[in-house]
Amino acid sequence: MNAAVPRETLVEVRGLRSQFGAQVVHENLDLDVYRGEILGVVGGSGSGKSVLLRTILGLRRPDAGSVKLFGESLHDLPEDQRIGIESRCGVLFQNGALFSSLTVSENVRVPLLEHTSLSLHDALRVAALKIALADLAPEVRNKYPSELSGGMRKRAALARALALDPDIVFLDEPTSGLDPIAAAAFDELIRTLRDALGLTVFMITHDLDSLHAICDRVAVLAHKRVVVADSLDKVERFDDPWIREYFQGPRGRAAEAIHPLA
Repeated sequence: MNAAVPRETLVEVRGLRSQFGAQVVHENLDLDVYRGEILGVVGGSGSGKSVLLRTILGLRRPDAGSVKLFGESLHDLPEDQRIGIESRCGVLFQNGALFSSLTVSENVRVPLLEHTSLSLHDALRVAALKIALADLAPEVRNKYPSELSGGMRKRAALARALALDPDIVFLDEPTSGLDPIAAAAFDELIRTLRDALGLTVFMITHDLDSLHAICDRVAVLAHKRVVVADSLDKVERFDDPWIREYFQGPRGRAAEAIHPLA
């Protein structure tokens, strides 16, 4: 039998502590994110999901432990190298976080004009391509965020996250606030983009349907650490009170009935 091919690790977190005054949010937290996977990150309110995201992206320095992105600790790099690594990451923040005074096309062009030497003409063409990849109609390019539905704003923010052809995309509650049909369509879009572009996806979510529909692995934040990170069927069987309540409660059973595990 051939040995399993080692998976390339894009994010490596070891022994992470995140602390705010006397409050310790993470203690001895370990997590790996592998190239090409869709990793769903779940946890209760206050478990530090968004803090973990900001720490991986270098927006917050760990209080202890190490965080490596593409094998590098961002805080140890000179600015030019750090920017180079950051440009390999796309981020979709909660609620999209689009610039309200800019059109969709202008929002997508912001990282292009800031981090590349593209002319305005070429930036317009790339922005149009990314907007199309996010499954938005051409006429959306010149609309402002206030003129879009919630689902369209999410897709516009995704187009901006894809602007620099990232290796990994970080999604913070991407289907929050969407109706079930729009949320399912967004999930399918993420899976299609992963398959077509070879993306790696780190997705914070509380949406059980998303976990069942598109995630290759699920990492559970509880007790200040990642208690398990594995395929959904194994996570659901993991012996932990929070996991049992989350996955085996009425909503968890309903999601599994819609998306039965193989």
